[in-house]
Amino acid sequence: MKFQVGDTVRIIHSNEEGQVIDIINEKMVMVDVDGVKFPVYADQVEFPYFKRFSDKRTADIKQPAKKYIEDVRKEKREEKTREENGVWLTFLPVMELDEFGDEVVELLKLHLVNHTSSGYRFIYNLNFFGRSDFELRGDVQSFADFYLHDVPFENMNDNPSFDFEFSLINPDKKKADYYEYSLKLKPKQLFGKIETLRKKNEATFSFLLFDKYPPRSVEDDYSFDLLSSKYKVYDASKKRVPAEPARSMVDLHIEKLSDDWKHQTNFEILSIQLKTFEKYYELAIQHYQPNLVVVHGIGSGKLRDEIHEILRLKKEVKSFVNQYHPLYGYGATEIYFQYL
Repeated sequence: MKFQVGDTVRIIHSNEEGQVIDIINEKMVMVDVDGVKFPVYADQVEFPYFKRFSDKRTADIKQPAKKYIEDVRKEKREEKTREENGVWLTFLPVMELDEFGDEVVELLKLHLVNHTSSGYRFIYNLNFFGRSDFELRGDVQSFADFYLHDVPFENMNDNPSFDFEFSLINPDKKKADYYEYSLKLKPKQLFGKIETLRKKNEATFSFLLFDKYPPRSVEDDYSFDLLSSKYKVYDASKKRVPAEPARSMVDLHIEKLSDDWKHQTNFEILSIQLKTFEKYYELAIQHYQPNLVVVHGIGSGKLRDEIHEILRLKKEVKSFVNQYHPLYGYGATEIYFQYL
Protein backbone atom coordinates (compact mmCIF):
# COMPACT_ATOMS: atom_id res chain seq x y z
CA MET A 1 0.00 0.00 0.00
CA LYS A 2 1.49 3.26 -1.12
CA PHE A 3 -0.84 5.40 1.02
CA GLN A 4 -0.64 5.97 4.77
CA VAL A 5 -3.03 7.49 7.28
CA GLY A 6 -2.75 11.27 7.11
CA ASP A 7 -1.76 11.43 3.37
CA THR A 8 -3.47 14.05 1.27
CA VAL A 9 -4.98 12.46 -1.82
CA ARG A 10 -7.05 13.47 -4.86
CA ILE A 11 -10.20 11.65 -5.87
CA ILE A 12 -9.58 11.06 -9.60
CA HIS A 13 -13.17 10.94 -10.85
CA SER A 14 -14.32 14.08 -8.96
CA ASN A 15 -11.03 15.97 -8.80
CA GLU A 16 -11.61 16.59 -5.04
CA GLU A 17 -8.86 16.56 -2.42
CA GLY A 18 -9.19 14.75 0.92
CA GLN A 19 -7.20 12.98 3.61
CA VAL A 20 -6.67 9.28 4.27
CA ILE A 21 -8.07 8.51 7.70
CA ASP A 22 -7.90 4.67 7.67
CA ILE A 23 -6.46 1.75 5.69
CA ILE A 24 -9.28 -0.71 5.14
CA ASN A 25 -7.20 -3.33 3.27
CA GLU A 26 -4.65 -3.50 0.49
CA LYS A 27 -7.19 -2.36 -2.11
CA MET A 28 -9.32 0.17 -0.18
CA VAL A 29 -8.82 3.22 2.05
CA MET A 30 -11.15 5.50 4.00
CA VAL A 31 -10.93 9.19 3.08
CA ASP A 32 -12.34 12.38 4.53
CA VAL A 33 -13.36 15.11 2.06
CA ASP A 34 -14.62 18.23 3.78
CA GLY A 35 -16.04 16.20 6.71
CA VAL A 36 -17.59 13.52 4.53
CA LYS A 37 -16.02 10.06 5.11
CA PHE A 38 -16.29 7.29 2.51
CA PRO A 39 -14.27 4.31 1.29
CA VAL A 40 -12.60 4.33 -2.14
CA TYR A 41 -10.42 1.90 -4.06
CA ALA A 42 -6.75 2.71 -3.91
CA ASP A 43 -6.49 2.90 -7.70
CA GLN A 44 -9.16 5.65 -7.72
CA VAL A 45 -7.05 8.06 -5.69
CA GLU A 46 -3.63 9.58 -6.19
CA PHE A 47 -1.33 12.13 -4.69
CA PRO A 48 -2.30 15.62 -5.81
CA TYR A 49 1.26 16.80 -6.48
CA PHE A 50 1.47 15.51 -10.06
CA LYS A 51 -1.78 17.23 -10.93
CA ARG A 52 -0.59 20.50 -9.43
CA PHE A 53 2.72 20.24 -11.27
CA SER A 54 1.13 19.43 -14.63
CA ASP A 55 -1.40 22.24 -14.20
CA LYS A 56 1.43 24.67 -13.55
CA ARG A 57 3.32 23.55 -16.64
CA THR A 58 0.19 23.96 -18.75
CA ALA A 59 -0.35 27.43 -17.35
CA ASP A 60 3.24 28.36 -18.17
CA ILE A 61 2.72 27.42 -21.81
CA LYS A 62 0.85 30.37 -23.28
CA GLN A 63 -1.87 29.29 -25.58
CA PRO A 64 -2.37 31.50 -28.60
CA ALA A 65 -5.32 33.80 -28.18
CA LYS A 66 -8.30 33.14 -30.36
CA LYS A 67 -8.73 35.51 -33.23
CA TYR A 68 -12.00 36.41 -34.80
CA ILE A 69 -12.46 37.64 -38.35
CA GLU A 70 -13.47 41.11 -37.19
CA ASP A 71 -10.26 41.33 -35.16
CA VAL A 72 -7.99 40.53 -38.08
CA ARG A 73 -6.02 43.60 -38.94
CA LYS A 74 -6.78 44.81 -42.37
CA GLU A 75 -3.88 44.92 -44.74
CA LYS A 76 -3.04 48.42 -45.79
CA ARG A 77 -3.12 48.87 -49.51
CA GLU A 78 -1.27 51.60 -51.21
CA GLU A 79 -3.77 53.78 -53.00
CA LYS A 80 -2.68 54.40 -56.51
CA THR A 81 -3.10 57.91 -57.79
CA ARG A 82 -5.44 57.90 -60.77
CA GLU A 83 -4.03 59.53 -63.82
CA GLU A 84 -6.22 62.16 -65.45
CA ASN A 85 -5.81 62.09 -69.20
CA GLY A 86 -9.12 63.37 -70.53
CA VAL A 87 -12.39 62.13 -71.97
CA TRP A 88 -12.27 59.57 -74.78
CA LEU A 89 -14.57 57.95 -77.29
CA THR A 90 -13.61 54.26 -77.37
CA PHE A 91 -14.43 51.74 -80.10
CA LEU A 92 -14.56 48.00 -79.44
CA PRO A 93 -14.67 46.04 -82.73
CA VAL A 94 -16.70 42.84 -82.58
CA MET A 95 -15.27 40.34 -85.06
CA GLU A 96 -16.61 37.13 -86.54
CA LEU A 97 -15.21 34.52 -88.91
CA ASP A 98 -16.45 34.59 -92.48
CA GLU A 99 -16.92 31.56 -94.73
CA PHE A 100 -13.21 31.61 -95.56
CA GLY A 101 -12.14 31.60 -91.92
CA ASP A 102 -11.01 35.23 -91.94
CA GLU A 103 -11.88 37.66 -89.16
CA VAL A 104 -14.19 40.44 -90.26
CA VAL A 105 -15.58 43.31 -88.20
CA GLU A 106 -19.35 43.05 -87.80
CA LEU A 107 -20.04 46.01 -85.54
CA LEU A 108 -18.43 48.55 -83.23
CA LYS A 109 -19.36 48.99 -79.57
CA LEU A 110 -18.99 52.62 -78.47
CA HIS A 111 -18.11 53.72 -74.94
CA LEU A 112 -17.60 57.19 -73.50
CA VAL A 113 -14.62 56.93 -71.13
CA ASN A 114 -14.02 59.62 -68.50
CA HIS A 115 -10.49 59.69 -67.07
CA THR A 116 -10.91 62.96 -65.15
CA SER A 117 -11.95 63.83 -61.61
CA SER A 118 -15.14 65.60 -62.79
CA GLY A 119 -18.49 64.19 -63.83
CA TYR A 120 -20.18 65.40 -67.03
CA ARG A 121 -23.61 65.58 -68.55
CA PHE A 122 -23.56 64.97 -72.27
CA ILE A 123 -25.72 65.06 -75.37
CA TYR A 124 -24.52 62.61 -78.00
CA ASN A 125 -25.62 62.54 -81.62
CA LEU A 126 -24.50 60.23 -84.41
CA ASN A 127 -25.03 61.60 -87.92
CA PHE A 128 -24.67 59.90 -91.29
CA PHE A 129 -24.34 62.20 -94.30
CA GLY A 130 -25.39 65.04 -91.99
CA ARG A 131 -28.62 63.33 -90.96
CA SER A 132 -29.22 62.35 -87.33
CA ASP A 133 -29.31 58.58 -86.83
CA PHE A 134 -29.02 58.21 -83.04
CA GLU A 135 -29.24 60.59 -80.07
CA LEU A 136 -28.57 59.97 -76.40
CA ARG A 137 -28.38 62.05 -73.22
CA GLY A 138 -26.74 60.90 -70.03
CA ASP A 139 -24.20 61.41 -67.25
CA VAL A 140 -20.71 59.95 -67.08
CA GLN A 141 -19.15 59.99 -63.62
CA SER A 142 -15.49 60.64 -62.83
CA PHE A 143 -13.14 57.79 -63.71
CA ALA A 144 -16.01 55.79 -65.20
CA ASP A 145 -17.20 54.75 -68.63
CA PHE A 146 -20.64 54.90 -70.25
CA TYR A 147 -21.85 52.47 -72.93
CA LEU A 148 -23.38 54.44 -75.80
CA HIS A 149 -24.57 51.95 -78.44
CA ASP A 150 -23.54 49.58 -81.25
CA VAL A 151 -22.87 50.75 -84.79
CA PRO A 152 -22.89 48.29 -87.73
CA PHE A 153 -19.47 48.41 -89.33
CA GLU A 154 -20.94 48.73 -92.82
CA ASN A 155 -22.44 52.10 -91.82
CA MET A 156 -19.02 53.58 -91.21
CA ASN A 157 -18.75 54.31 -94.95
CA ASP A 158 -21.64 56.81 -94.67
CA ASN A 159 -19.59 59.83 -93.57
CA PRO A 160 -20.22 59.39 -89.82
CA SER A 161 -20.01 62.32 -87.43
CA PHE A 162 -19.95 61.76 -83.65
CA ASP A 163 -21.13 64.99 -82.04
CA PHE A 164 -20.96 65.73 -78.31
CA GLU A 165 -22.01 68.56 -76.04
CA PHE A 166 -20.61 68.38 -72.50
CA SER A 167 -21.48 70.29 -69.34
CA LEU A 168 -20.39 69.82 -65.73
CA ILE A 169 -22.65 67.81 -63.40
CA ASN A 170 -21.47 70.11 -60.61
CA PRO A 171 -21.25 73.57 -62.20
CA ASP A 172 -18.13 75.64 -61.59
CA LYS A 173 -18.16 79.42 -62.06
CA LYS A 174 -14.62 79.22 -63.38
CA LYS A 175 -15.51 76.61 -66.01
CA ALA A 176 -17.33 76.99 -69.31
CA ASP A 177 -21.09 76.39 -69.41
CA TYR A 178 -20.66 73.73 -72.08
CA TYR A 179 -18.11 72.26 -74.46
CA GLU A 180 -18.83 70.91 -77.94
CA TYR A 181 -16.80 68.45 -79.98
CA SER A 182 -17.45 66.74 -83.31
CA LEU A 183 -15.45 63.69 -84.37
CA LYS A 184 -15.58 62.90 -88.08
CA LEU A 185 -14.08 59.59 -89.20
CA LYS A 186 -13.01 58.74 -92.72
CA PRO A 187 -12.99 55.08 -93.84
CA LYS A 188 -9.23 55.12 -94.47
CA GLN A 189 -8.60 56.45 -90.95
CA LEU A 190 -10.88 53.82 -89.43
CA PHE A 191 -9.32 50.91 -91.33
CA GLY A 192 -5.87 52.09 -90.26
CA LYS A 193 -6.93 52.06 -86.61
CA ILE A 194 -8.32 48.52 -86.89
CA GLU A 195 -5.19 47.26 -88.64
CA THR A 196 -2.98 48.76 -85.91
CA LEU A 197 -5.22 47.19 -83.30
CA ARG A 198 -4.76 43.75 -84.87
CA LYS A 199 -0.99 44.08 -85.08
CA LYS A 200 -0.72 45.11 -81.43
CA ASN A 201 -3.25 42.45 -80.37
CA GLU A 202 -5.33 45.04 -78.55
CA ALA A 203 -9.08 45.11 -77.97
CA THR A 204 -10.00 48.77 -78.46
CA PHE A 205 -8.93 52.04 -80.02
CA SER A 206 -9.87 55.51 -78.80
CA PHE A 207 -10.08 59.15 -79.82
CA LEU A 208 -9.49 62.00 -77.37
CA LEU A 209 -12.48 64.36 -77.11
CA PHE A 210 -10.79 66.75 -74.66
CA ASP A 211 -7.99 66.48 -72.13
CA LYS A 212 -9.22 69.20 -69.74
CA TYR A 213 -12.64 70.80 -69.50
CA PRO A 214 -12.20 74.39 -70.74
CA PRO A 215 -12.28 77.36 -68.36
CA ARG A 216 -14.78 80.15 -68.70
CA SER A 217 -13.42 82.83 -70.98
CA VAL A 218 -13.08 86.19 -69.23
CA GLU A 219 -12.79 89.26 -71.38
CA ASP A 220 -11.19 92.14 -69.53
CA ASP A 221 -11.07 94.43 -72.52
CA TYR A 222 -14.58 95.52 -73.40
CA SER A 223 -13.56 97.91 -76.14
CA PHE A 224 -15.91 98.60 -79.01
CA ASP A 225 -13.62 96.78 -81.45
CA LEU A 226 -13.69 93.62 -79.30
CA LEU A 227 -17.44 93.71 -78.94
CA SER A 228 -17.96 94.26 -82.65
CA SER A 229 -15.71 91.30 -83.44
CA LYS A 230 -17.78 88.96 -81.23
CA TYR A 231 -21.29 90.41 -81.49
CA LYS A 232 -23.48 92.13 -84.00
CA VAL A 233 -23.32 95.85 -83.27
CA TYR A 234 -26.07 98.01 -84.73
CA ASP A 235 -26.06 101.71 -85.42
CA ALA A 236 -28.22 103.35 -82.72
CA SER A 237 -29.58 105.81 -85.29
CA LYS A 238 -31.21 102.87 -87.08
CA LYS A 239 -32.70 101.22 -84.02
CA ARG A 240 -36.23 102.06 -85.15
CA VAL A 241 -35.71 100.35 -88.50
CA PRO A 242 -37.43 96.95 -88.27
CA ALA A 243 -35.20 93.91 -88.80
CA GLU A 244 -35.54 91.93 -92.04
CA PRO A 245 -38.10 89.14 -91.69
CA ALA A 246 -37.01 85.50 -91.70
CA ARG A 247 -37.60 83.21 -94.66
CA SER A 248 -38.61 79.57 -94.82
CA MET A 249 -36.64 79.24 -98.08
CA VAL A 250 -33.53 81.07 -99.25
CA ASP A 251 -32.23 80.85 -102.83
CA LEU A 252 -28.44 81.12 -103.05
CA HIS A 253 -28.10 81.21 -106.84
CA ILE A 254 -25.66 84.05 -107.41
CA GLU A 255 -27.81 85.78 -110.02
CA LYS A 256 -30.42 86.29 -107.27
CA LEU A 257 -27.85 87.87 -104.97
CA SER A 258 -25.61 90.06 -107.12
CA ASP A 259 -26.06 92.09 -110.29
CA ASP A 260 -22.34 92.07 -111.03
CA TRP A 261 -21.74 88.35 -110.54
CA LYS A 262 -20.33 87.83 -114.08
CA HIS A 263 -17.29 89.94 -113.21
CA GLN A 264 -16.63 88.22 -109.87
CA THR A 265 -14.23 85.37 -109.11
CA ASN A 266 -15.44 81.98 -107.89
CA PHE A 267 -14.13 82.81 -104.42
CA GLU A 268 -16.06 86.11 -104.32
CA ILE A 269 -19.23 84.38 -105.48
CA LEU A 270 -18.89 81.64 -102.87
CA SER A 271 -18.27 84.23 -100.15
CA ILE A 272 -21.47 86.13 -101.06
CA GLN A 273 -23.50 82.92 -101.06
CA LEU A 274 -22.17 81.77 -97.68
CA LYS A 275 -22.67 85.22 -96.14
CA THR A 276 -26.30 85.21 -97.32
CA PHE A 277 -26.80 81.69 -95.95
CA GLU A 278 -25.41 82.71 -92.55
CA LYS A 279 -27.69 85.76 -92.49
CA TYR A 280 -30.92 83.83 -93.07
CA TYR A 281 -29.78 80.97 -90.85
CA GLU A 282 -29.43 83.44 -87.94
CA LEU A 283 -32.82 84.98 -88.74
CA ALA A 284 -34.42 81.52 -88.73
CA ILE A 285 -32.94 80.83 -85.28
CA GLN A 286 -34.07 84.20 -83.91
CA HIS A 287 -37.63 83.48 -85.06
CA TYR A 288 -37.56 79.85 -83.78
CA GLN A 289 -38.40 78.45 -87.17
CA PRO A 290 -38.86 74.65 -87.22
CA ASN A 291 -37.03 74.29 -90.54
CA LEU A 292 -35.31 76.15 -93.37
CA VAL A 293 -34.84 75.18 -97.02
CA VAL A 294 -31.56 76.33 -98.60
CA VAL A 295 -31.44 76.22 -102.40
CA HIS A 296 -27.79 75.85 -103.43
CA GLY A 297 -28.14 74.20 -106.81
CA ILE A 298 -26.22 71.15 -108.02
CA GLY A 299 -23.18 72.46 -109.90
CA SER A 300 -19.81 71.17 -108.63
CA GLY A 301 -21.20 70.64 -105.13
CA LYS A 302 -18.75 73.07 -103.51
CA LEU A 303 -21.44 75.35 -102.06
CA ARG A 304 -23.45 72.38 -100.80
CA ASP A 305 -20.40 70.84 -99.09
CA GLU A 306 -19.46 74.13 -97.43
CA ILE A 307 -23.00 74.56 -96.08
CA HIS A 308 -23.12 70.97 -94.79
CA GLU A 309 -19.78 71.46 -93.04
CA ILE A 310 -21.13 74.55 -91.27
CA LEU A 311 -24.35 72.78 -90.27
CA ARG A 312 -22.46 69.92 -88.61
CA LEU A 313 -21.02 72.40 -86.11
CA LYS A 314 -24.30 74.14 -85.27
CA LYS A 315 -25.86 72.97 -82.03
CA GLU A 316 -29.32 74.24 -83.07
CA VAL A 317 -29.39 71.83 -86.03
CA LYS A 318 -31.28 68.65 -85.23
CA SER A 319 -30.71 67.22 -88.71
CA PHE A 320 -30.43 68.20 -92.35
CA VAL A 321 -30.99 66.29 -95.57
CA ASN A 322 -30.20 66.74 -99.24
CA GLN A 323 -32.70 64.57 -101.03
CA TYR A 324 -34.91 64.84 -104.08
CA HIS A 325 -37.37 67.74 -103.86
CA PRO A 326 -40.19 68.17 -106.40
CA LEU A 327 -39.32 71.89 -106.80
CA TYR A 328 -35.50 71.88 -106.59
CA GLY A 329 -34.48 68.32 -107.45
CA TYR A 330 -31.25 67.55 -105.58
CA GLY A 331 -30.27 71.21 -105.48
CA ALA A 332 -31.64 72.01 -102.01
CA THR A 333 -30.95 71.07 -98.40
CA GLU A 334 -33.69 71.09 -95.79
CA ILE A 335 -32.58 71.95 -92.24
CA TYR A 336 -34.54 70.94 -89.12
CA PHE A 337 -33.92 72.87 -85.89
CA GLN A 338 -34.09 71.94 -82.23
CA TYR A 339 -34.36 74.41 -79.34
CA LEU A 340 -33.44 73.33 -75.83
